[in-house]
Amino acid sequence: MPTSALELSTLGHRIRHHRTERGYTLDELGAVVGVAGSQLSLIENGKREPKLSLLQAIATATGTDVTNLLSPEPPNHRSAIELDLERAQTSPVFRRLGIPPVRVTKTMTDETIEAVLGLHRELQRREREAIATPEEARRGNTELRLRMRERGNYLPDIEHLAEKQLRAAGHSSGALTHRTVSIMAEQLGFELIYVDDLPHSARSVTDLENGRIYLPPASIPGGHGLRSMALQAMAHRLLGHTPPSDYADFLQQRLEINYYAACCLMPETASVAFLTQAKKDRNLAVEDFRDAFGVTHEAAAMRLTNLLTEHFDIRLHFLRVDGSGAITRVYENDDLPVPEDVTGSVEGQIVCQKFAARSAFSQRNRTVEHYQYTDTPAGTFWCSSQTGKTSDGEFSISVGVPFDDARWFRGRETQMRAVSTCPDESCCRRPAAELTGRWEGKAWPSARVHMQMFSPLPRGAFPGVDDGEVYTFLERHAPASS
Repeated sequence: MPTSALELSTLGHRIRHHRTERGYTLDELGAVVGVAGSQLSLIENGKREPKLSLLQAIATATGTDVTNLLSPEPPNHRSAIELDLERAQTSPVFRRLGIPPVRVTKTMTDETIEAVLGLHRELQRREREAIATPEEARRGNTELRLRMRERGNYLPDIEHLAEKQLRAAGHSSGALTHRTVSIMAEQLGFELIYVDDLPHSARSVTDLENGRIYLPPASIPGGHGLRSMALQAMAHRLLGHTPPSDYADFLQQRLEINYYAACCLMPETASVAFLTQAKKDRNLAVEDFRDAFGVTHEAAAMRLTNLLTEHFDIRLHFLRVDGSGAITRVYENDDLPVPEDVTGSVEGQIVCQKFAARSAFSQRNRTVEHYQYTDTPAGTFWCSSQTGKTSDGEFSISVGVPFDDARWFRGRETQMRAVSTCPDESCCRRPAAELTGRWEGKAWPSARVHMQMFSPLPRGAFPGVDDGEVYTFLERHAPASS
């Protein structure tokens, strides 16, 4: 039986359509099926769900069947536009305006309803443009970060879904292979196809009509990116995602597909078993966790944020910092004092120069992890950092814990120690007095300004993706018969 408001409204429209086609008034049909006309009116207006026995009686009286009444399709054009208007007037965008919804009457023309619908569509279009701003993105990202902090960065439903899909594909242990990823795609009705002409704005493209997932032919060494991209594309389908309604929804979906990919590459059961033994040996290390599952250092470090608090009651922090010291990715639930702007946003903020995330860049041997204790106003933290380099420049990946939990980690014996008093500007942001006296007013640097500071976020149903480019790509690759 129908349960959603839209399903009940559609059912009501179909009942009204068949009633009027047979020439019945509400009271006349009510007399035939044994209910008051007022009760039928509530059903036709989507306010009440009828029992199956009543539906069967209505179907018989109007010369149709129950299956026809329960069809999700509107019975005619008038019903279709009325339902579209009802859907538009229940959207969050419209409700936020505080304007009473338009009440559709029998005397209202189709042209009037379509004009109101046109206004709603324009409102939705403008809302999509308004939300695609850096300010909205930062606000959405901050809200999501705080929400995940409250949950220990752990999503049990996705953990269980990933293990279920892995079992179905026959994966039991070891690194997840590309072949197994292909089997997982096939079980969802998709074929993985590698092409060298993907739209520049898309990491992958899923053709829902023809059951294809298009991926680039190569990625970072080891192919970790290709497995992740394929798993992320599958996750959209498994998690029932629809086109994002706003930027916050887009960010939530992106987090969920990344989480699903991580759960597949480093399954919870096997990961927890590995980490349990490592903790017992007092030898927890990102690099060992990384090598055991054949993933990147960053992926292993981030996966620890999902599991250490939930399964071992260890609070921790994760930082990805670029060569200039700016935070590009962050998670913390151990109260590490990370820099924030006035809105609470962390991404893009410059981390303290005394943190291991910065000092690791000065190490001669960057092939191994760099360990350090840092005294801060919030307490002492131990940290493990590893540096890397991409075409965009160098970066560091750091995982750290409060002092007491360092006893479970390799590198706890390090003698490296630093003192950070940030956000006190005298820590690392304010130049020394003698330097200020020597150079103040005598220098004029030309700032390196990143053009993305002035660029609005791209438009489209999927932020950052050029819809026209994607559709042209799909048309170019579509099977001849489609």
